[in-house]
Amino acid sequence: MHLLSVEHITKSHGEKLLFEDVTFGVEEGDRIGIIGVNGTGKSTLLKVIAGIEPADAGTVSVGSRVRIRMLAQDPAFAPGETALEHVLGGDSPQLAAVREYAAALAALESEPDDPSLQRRLAAANARMEEAEAWQVESEAKTALSRLGIADSGAKVETMSGGQRKRVAMAAALLQPADVLILDEPTNHIDNESVAWLEAMLQKRRGALLMITHDRYFLDRVSNRVIELDKGRAFFYEANYSRFLELKLEREEREAASEEKRQNLLRNELAWIRRGAQARSTKQKARIDRYEALKAQTPKAAAGRLDVSAASTRLGRKIAELEHVTKSYGDRTLIRDFSYIAVPEDRVGIVGRNGSGKSTLLKLIAGRLRPDSGTAELGPTVKLGWFSQEHEEMDGSQRVIEYIREGAEQIRTAEGETLSAGQMLERFLFPPAMQWTPIAKLSGGEKRRLQLLRVLTEAPNVLLLDEPTNDLDIATLGVLEDYLDDFPGVVFVVSHDRYFLDRTVDRIFAFEGDGVVAVHAGNYSDYEARVKQAPESGPEPKIASSGGVSAAPRTGEREKSLKMSYKDQKDFEQIDGWIEETENRLQDVAAQMEASGSDSFRLQELLEEQRLLAEKLDGLLERWTELNELAERIAAQKKNT
Repeated sequence: MHLLSVEHITKSHGEKLLFEDVTFGVEEGDRIGIIGVNGTGKSTLLKVIAGIEPADAGTVSVGSRVRIRMLAQDPAFAPGETALEHVLGGDSPQLAAVREYAAALAALESEPDDPSLQRRLAAANARMEEAEAWQVESEAKTALSRLGIADSGAKVETMSGGQRKRVAMAAALLQPADVLILDEPTNHIDNESVAWLEAMLQKRRGALLMITHDRYFLDRVSNRVIELDKGRAFFYEANYSRFLELKLEREEREAASEEKRQNLLRNELAWIRRGAQARSTKQKARIDRYEALKAQTPKAAAGRLDVSAASTRLGRKIAELEHVTKSYGDRTLIRDFSYIAVPEDRVGIVGRNGSGKSTLLKLIAGRLRPDSGTAELGPTVKLGWFSQEHEEMDGSQRVIEYIREGAEQIRTAEGETLSAGQMLERFLFPPAMQWTPIAKLSGGEKRRLQLLRVLTEAPNVLLLDEPTNDLDIATLGVLEDYLDDFPGVVFVVSHDRYFLDRTVDRIFAFEGDGVVAVHAGNYSDYEARVKQAPESGPEPKIASSGGVSAAPRTGEREKSLKMSYKDQKDFEQIDGWIEETENRLQDVAAQMEASGSDSFRLQELLEEQRLLAEKLDGLLERWTELNELAERIAAQKKNT
């Protein structure tokens, strides 16, 4: 069944062309994912289709009985409205029956002997039966619960931005619509809620148009992809995995076509330079062909992000948490948690919303103090903090001023020095955009700018709090490539399963009652072990001090390798001790040469040399022991 048609629509913001001459249709059963770099007009396209914004040109034709419902990034709510009231606020007969029954029941409870109210409740009860609406309220509460809203009677105005978005999503899913439009539906919900939403949309009838950065979600839910690229729209009858293949084929065809055009241009230009006589009809036609070829300049492809910021050297001591506990009121978020970060750690932090993931990052960063225990950073640590919100950004500040505040000159990983403006261009902020106030940027552009600011300050420990929220897929891919080569340590809170699989090799999982368990492997490894845990018993976990447990053998789990506190301290300082001893030996040797005629002084120096040599031998033996232990820990971690 055909639901709507988009015909030759064009939209600009000021002088910026978002998209031009876009045409496509939507059929029942279509699940369309819309992707593109931030700022290409994805959200605007959805608003034009939903009738929220007008197109500059073209039309959107919707069937007379087709209902469109859009979940916006910033949904609106009525004053004093509860979460359940908002979800039940649709115009279907079932929802109307539920609201009337709830109102009649509440009225009768206040005046139980009123005959008119008794008749009203009986009529509402009959209407519920007629509309088959008894399950609707239960489904509404279930949807809210699965999306992390435990109290369906809570006032929406008292909720956080993320909670409001989840209430609006529950309403969008429950209220009937032939075309459901979702703008970043996976933002602000935890991994369990994403999996539930994925299953709901796979079963849902009607059509779906959505913007999402979650590549697993997009791959499993979509069957069509629209890519916005520099004002053009490209259409693919495919899910995300197949889209990547088809896009590569398209780009190869375009590259071959452009190479052929350039060859023809070179040949025609050489002919013209030989002095063609333009008066003859034949030669004039050839010159016209040259001009036509020259005018066929292809539209620029989407810009390519280039993340190549340098990092600062990181010492042995990185981050140490010893028996950390943190509570708010009578609720314990983190209980007796210990961990010692090791070089090149890649840690993903997962758990339900509100479980304490961001709190743990703040404890690591020193922005919060634990109620008990200690959290310390090494002296060479330079933190890069990428937060969920734009709380550290002044909306009146201009884009280039924000970056210059961090660094006027930026050194790349290759040793090249760039100005703030040049680095902004690499991050798809052209010169004309660099003097734009931050408040005028889209949500995704703000996130991209904040990420650039973090990376240009050359951190060696990155704390990423929901980095995938509002970042487009292209930027996420570049960030993942950057983390591959990043020599420091990364702690990341994320609900994006693809991003976690791509970037981390151990998981901190909040398992309730303040317990933070540490698991080896990426998110898919962790998820697989959790699913099989009820059948196979407790899953193997890695030691919270950075050591790794080996696989169980003969029904018994091998003890995980780890460094003791003294080992860790020695490991951090032993290189300096060896260097100091070697330098002292060189000094003694120089003094011996200068004291050749003083036999008494020479004897003293010989004894000192002997003691230093013995000390150096002991230090080298200890260095070998500690490095072998570190290598075994790394190997065990890799094999777990």
